[in-house]
Formats: sequence, C-alpha cells, structure tokens
Amino acid sequence: MNHEHSFVCGNPALDFAATLRARRTVRFEMFATPDRLDAWFVESGLVDAITPADEADVERAKAVRDAIYELVTARRLGQEYDEEALSLLNGAARKPPATPQLTRDGRRTEATAEQALSTVARHAVELLSGPDVPLMKECDNPECTRIYVDRSRGTRRQWCDMESCGNKFKAAAYRARKKSGPSAAAR
Repeated sequence: MNHEHSFVCGNPALDFAATLRARRTVRFEMFATPDRLDAWFVESGLVDAITPADEADVERAKAVRDAIYELVTARRLGQEYDEEALSLLNGAARKPPATPQLTRDGRRTEATAEQALSTVARHAVELLSGPDVPLMKECDNPECTRIYVDRSRGTRRQWCDMESCGNKFKAAAYRARKKSGPSAAAR
C-alpha cells in the first residue's frame, strides 16, 4: 500500500483532524471515498485490518473529524467547547474501540470503521484532557490548518512538517532575500 496520508501531528486525533487540509482556503478532502478512510485507519497504525467502510462511515468520520478540529481549536484559544461538537466526539468515544488480539504471530487489531473511529475519538478525549494541551500549535503556514503537538526543545517548532510546509517557506524567504539582497547592500 502506498502511503498517501501523512502523520506529522504527534497525535492520531490531530492527524485525523488534518485529513481536511487547508480549511481556510482550498479545503482539500482526504476522505473522498470509503477506501481512503480505510487506508487512513491502517496507515495510522491504529488497526492492522479494517472491514471496508461505506459512505455512511465516511460521513460519520467527517462529522467526528470536524468536531475534533473544532474542540482542539477552542481549547487552543481558551474558548468554550461547542455542545454539538462535544456530543459528537463523546458519542463516537462511547462506541466499542478497536481491540488488539494476541495471535501466534503477535498482536493484531482488526476493526470496523466505527471501532476505529471510536479509537480516534478516545485519543482526542485523552489529548484534550491531558498534559499536551499547552503544546498544541497551528502550523505557521497560513495555508495549512494542521494542529500539532510541539515536543521540540524549547517548543520552538513552527511547522507541522518540515517537508511540506517548512521548506516551502524557507525557500520563499530565501528567494525574497536573494531578490532584494546584493543591490540593496551595495547602496
């Protein structure tokens, strides 16, 4: 399976929230089809195998994802939680989660989309009630709306991901300096 999803946020719930990219601009949807949702659950490492999702699973996943994004944003900004978002998240978290089983070959987790979504929702509950709250930051790229946990030394990380956002910005800043550089210094 080629990995089309990226996991740079430091928490499965934040990576899940980030599957709707660039929310303020182009809104790029990663869960265009049920198999993309299935792929995310497997690529995230939360499950080893998933019962194929259907359109209803995708709609539910998107609703929970938006609730997570809304709650995380409220928590970051010190605002009140939206009641509807809370009840969506808690409703998903109340469902049975994906449960690992011991096999002759080791640990294996098989799940339905509902169980995998419950696991994501439980990660969100733990994150939003846990010690990483002060470390949650939004990427400095204004196009990007990923929120990540900054565990860097001195919490100085600016980008969700150096590859996708950091390098683009550094390259643009370098080009801007080059343009205004030598001629400005020669005066």
